[in-house]
Amino acid sequence: MEPALLARLLNLPQGEEALRSRLGRKGHPRLGEALGAYLERLQAPEEAFRALKRLEAGAVVTGQQAGLLGGPALTFYKAHTALGLAERVGAAGVFWVASQDHDVEEVRHLHLLVDGEVRTLSLPFPPLPAGRLSLEPHRKAIADFLGPWAKDPRLVYALEAGTLSEFFARVLLAFFGERGLLPFDPMAEELAPLFQEALERELEDPLGSAEAINREAERVRGLGGKAPLRRKPGAANLFLETDQRRLLFYEGGAFTDGVRRYTQRELREIARADPSRLTPAAGLRPVFQDLVLPTAGFVVGPNEFRYVAELSGVYALYGLPMPALFLRVQGVVLEPPILRILKRYRLDPWAFVERGEGAFLEALREDLEGFRQVEEGLARLLEEAQALAERARALEPTLERPFRRFRARLQGEGERLLRKVLRARLSRDAVFFHHLERLRRHLLPLGLPQERVFPYAMYALRHQDALRSLEEAPLEGRAVLVLG
Repeated sequence: MEPALLARLLNLPQGEEALRSRLGRKGHPRLGEALGAYLERLQAPEEAFRALKRLEAGAVVTGQQAGLLGGPALTFYKAHTALGLAERVGAAGVFWVASQDHDVEEVRHLHLLVDGEVRTLSLPFPPLPAGRLSLEPHRKAIADFLGPWAKDPRLVYALEAGTLSEFFARVLLAFFGERGLLPFDPMAEELAPLFQEALERELEDPLGSAEAINREAERVRGLGGKAPLRRKPGAANLFLETDQRRLLFYEGGAFTDGVRRYTQRELREIARADPSRLTPAAGLRPVFQDLVLPTAGFVVGPNEFRYVAELSGVYALYGLPMPALFLRVQGVVLEPPILRILKRYRLDPWAFVERGEGAFLEALREDLEGFRQVEEGLARLLEEAQALAERARALEPTLERPFRRFRARLQGEGERLLRKVLRARLSRDAVFFHHLERLRRHLLPLGLPQERVFPYAMYALRHQDALRSLEEAPLEGRAVLVLG
């Protein structure tokens, strides 16, 4: 189910009016002090400290896993949407650094496009939250992989980080600090204590939030949608970190992480001694975020939208208004060589992102001499088949359906043969093949949309106009960013 339809069916808050109506809610009483200390340790620019004052009005929040070099470009697109919305209403733009996430497979790869080729750095991170992953063993490998870019002052600053999550936060500050973006790392020593009260509250009713999610999941499924967050029986919404991060279950008045049992008192003592060891699961994370931040708006991707849609019951359980939801802008970057290829074939970049070779083959039809005649011949053959079907129907009405099936099979086989002609010509023509491969590397690297593979920082390091182009892009919908 598309996010827009899901939002209407569930009556989820969206739009600028809903955003403005949620301004003015207070965050944690120590938020300003703690976040200021965190920014000071990260040596954030002055614009970030000035943005702290705008938290009094409210916050537009977004977030992402702490990937290398800022993660894929969608990270920067989220930051852009959040900042733009915040600027409209006089609030602060906040980026939640998902440092508690322990899915290292999502963050250990860095893909760059260098000299027209996709190059990948894969680091052997242990299965720990990003806030625990030391950058020191990998600093040289990252710098070597970045080559001359590692000497850029922005990356020199970022590479001084102690952990992967801090590296991510510093990249955000290096490229968005002047726009006033506020990174927020919930595992940072300055910020983790802000969640102690929320943790103790969740421990008091360990299955309440999970049951609220399951009730809303049933409602979503009843409307024909998918419910990605449904909780298993006994599953809590908290992880405990020991030698690794494990989900807690609650049964018979005690908790277990699958290794040993814990009393409520033991977990409360852990939360007080080191609150970063108890962390929320996906179904609780946005609510914990909003218990600390004065969130008025929340910028998400399409998949995130679907799980946030299940959380209205959890927000109600905690007495919080659900923030106004916004989908981030989608982006595709066009560098000069790719722009020239697209123009040659009159090919829409989004068509290629969505359909890849199929879109290129369609555009290629106009460039092949003789292909139009073959295509027109097939069209005439289909017209003759239609006329034959009509004559046969006049003779015998029961033959209408067999002739209709005959025409459909003829059309399908004809289209298949046309595609074979195009592919055969493509394989023989080096220019066509080179253009297709180049489009793939730039727009569909690794078979995925560009925004999910290459970091936008890569483009900002290569093109002086990259950050300005992003700042001028729309906040929602689709953006084509032409650079160079």
